[in-house]
Amino acid sequence: MTYVEKLAAPAVDFDRLTETPEFVHLLEVIEARRETFETLRHIPQDIVDLMKAARIFRSATPQKFGGDAMAPHHFLKMVDKIGTVDGSAAWVSAFGSANTYTAALCEEAQAVIYATGPDQVFAGGLHPVQKATRVEGGWKVSGRWKFASGCKGADWIGVGIAGDPQGAQPDAPPVVMMGVSPACEVEIIETWDVSGMQGTGSHDTLVTDKFYPDMWICERGAPGVIDEPLYRYPAMAYQAQVHAACNLGLARAAIEQAKSVSGAAKIGVGHARLCDRPYFLSGIAECEARLRGARAFFYEAAEAAWDSLLKGDPVSLEQNNMLRLSATNAALKGAEVVQQAYRIAGMGVISRKSPMQRYLRDAMVVTQHAAVTEMILENAGRVLAGLEAPRGYP
Repeated sequence: MTYVEKLAAPAVDFDRLTETPEFVHLLEVIEARRETFETLRHIPQDIVDLMKAARIFRSATPQKFGGDAMAPHHFLKMVDKIGTVDGSAAWVSAFGSANTYTAALCEEAQAVIYATGPDQVFAGGLHPVQKATRVEGGWKVSGRWKFASGCKGADWIGVGIAGDPQGAQPDAPPVVMMGVSPACEVEIIETWDVSGMQGTGSHDTLVTDKFYPDMWICERGAPGVIDEPLYRYPAMAYQAQVHAACNLGLARAAIEQAKSVSGAAKIGVGHARLCDRPYFLSGIAECEARLRGARAFFYEAAEAAWDSLLKGDPVSLEQNNMLRLSATNAALKGAEVVQQAYRIAGMGVISRKSPMQRYLRDAMVVTQHAAVTEMILENAGRVLAGLEAPRGYP
């Protein structure tokens, strides 16, 4: 049976993954324990195990190795939904897509990764890229990397090393290679102390004179070696999308939180309830419209790219540009919705106990990620205007 035939009669209804008992239970546990994530500064292992049970970490595992190799627009809805409960949990769940990175490793290495099952968690802080020394059969690597989100619960960890392919053109974009190893072989240095996304455990990683055999080295973002549609989907665009999906969820949470306090009695004598104030009513309507518009563009672009792959066509430059533009738009508009919901929701949101505080902090962190910053808007505009795409974009 071909991959397309399997999609026509899937063993798993990917459209309804967010309604399965395992996924619903995951959301319930996250909601009950989300206050502890910031204290711990990471998502604890038992929550990661629940994510595995909900099929999050097999979403980008090749079907050849028992995974789902899921269409991105289905997986993004899972991240989006988790984001309505907790931003840090959504961010860590987003790395269920990261096995599209390891898909560029040779099949022999992937067979080792999935030897114990398809639910493998990959984390990687690839920057700053470090130099590596060529030795017989591989590379000797020493260095320290930042922002390895989810590393505390990872099974495998990647590090970034500088690539220097022979014959590269002088104006070619820099090549980032990735060395992959079991997580137990990489030291985690607990440096993550931030105001937003505190629970992501985005600590530093360190290796010293570590040998990476050639089979465990691949180019970051290169197409996968397995002949399944997911590994022809643009990997860098996919990473931008999973980050942006967190803000779609956070924006929905902020709207619902603002609505939940709209009828509260006011402290000031004679003051109207929020729901009786024109600025609140128009503001909440604007939030809803802005979020729905960003969300529609986001999923439309993802579905269009996937449809092309199922037809046997590559994702075009124009489609890839829409993936990047819609992801950045979702991240930025999502943050704007959270900010507006915060402004119109009254004095109660200044309390540390208000979930709106966490939504606001987490949403602003998403906008700082390089994959969805405002610079992407300029790059997307160049492509739309028929100009040459910037180096390394999209």
